[in-house]
Amino acid sequence: MLPPPVPAFIARYDFNPPSATRDDSGFGHTLRVVSGHGGRIRPVAHGTGAAIAFPPRCERIICPHVALQSPRSADLNPGKRDLAYGADVLLAPDQTSKGQNVVQKGYSKTSSQYKLQIDGAAGQPSCVLVDERRPGIRMVRSSVTAADGRWHVVRCERSGSRFDIYVDGVLRGRTRIPADLSVANNRPLSIGGKGAYFDNDQFNGALDNVWVHIG
Repeated sequence: MLPPPVPAFIARYDFNPPSATRDDSGFGHTLRVVSGHGGRIRPVAHGTGAAIAFPPRCERIICPHVALQSPRSADLNPGKRDLAYGADVLLAPDQTSKGQNVVQKGYSKTSSQYKLQIDGAAGQPSCVLVDERRPGIRMVRSSVTAADGRWHVVRCERSGSRFDIYVDGVLRGRTRIPADLSVANNRPLSIGGKGAYFDNDQFNGALDNVWVHIG
């Protein structure tokens, strides 16, 4: 018997009440809040619904840290299949840093990974893939900023050997990757930072409509 088809949206979060951390895809990847040093999320208005805001940029030695994490689940691993993921992002120009994580699964040094982050003072979104068998980061970076104080829709898309980044529906970067690149790890899906520890690449803006699509 053939295995059942992979669902389209394997995880989706619109952060609307009554349960802001519910997985709206229906596949049960409910988020939990992990925090340290007083880090917290708060609801903010976005369109007709709500988004979530993370702690603002902090220059102190000890800063608030917070992230949202799913349970560890193999069905969030795309393997060699096509993959797309993204989020609505709001970040002010004075809130940028060397790197802020929007959504990721896995780590580049210790496991395979897919990730969307906002890079550097210019606030350019980038997408990352790391193969589970071969070390090395595969990155595609947007040619435009997403840190201008306005909402932007950012999407990473892997299709075979093509790896693209879109901002507001416009292709803003493309690179080639090995067609057999595979992402599979036992890490949770993490939103807004790697976790609650120091140097977690904390996101310092607001996020909405975070999603992962496999297949």
